[in-house]
Amino acid sequence: MADKALTHLRASGEAHMVDVSAKASTERVAIAEGRVVMSKDTLDLVVAGNAKKGDVLGTARIAGIMAAKRTHELIPLCHPLALSQVTVDLTPDPSLPGIVVRASVKVTGQTGVEMEALTAVSVACLTIYDMVKAAERGMRIEGIHLVEKTGGKSGTYRAGS
Repeated sequence: MADKALTHLRASGEAHMVDVSAKASTERVAIAEGRVVMSKDTLDLVVAGNAKKGDVLGTARIAGIMAAKRTHELIPLCHPLALSQVTVDLTPDPSLPGIVVRASVKVTGQTGVEMEALTAVSVACLTIYDMVKAAERGMRIEGIHLVEKTGGKSGTYRAGS
């Protein structure tokens, strides 16, 4: 990994947006995951749909989808992409206790969608926190990471393999 060049840096060290115009347009998919760890009582509140601000999971899902579509506005050197699909799944997990957030993003284009998937997860987790912080301020957002990416010149990546 140490021999890989950082593509967003010029030889002089200044940051720039990578020119992807010569790259082939291929289907690219990225999956990211994270979790919001909370007390059992807070998780029960979310699952029962009794949060004062409303539907926590539905709101977080929409926030994650919106965030993926606007990643280029948040991360300075990301390209604006016409995403083909964004899914955000939120799974209550009593063993944490908390919510596991998983996003999948697909595009047919010249650059990958890892940042869009990671942004979707991050914003969905933050939205969960915001929706129930009145019940518990000590929640933790943890483990946000790229699970898998396919397509493009670098091929397939799977975490842990």
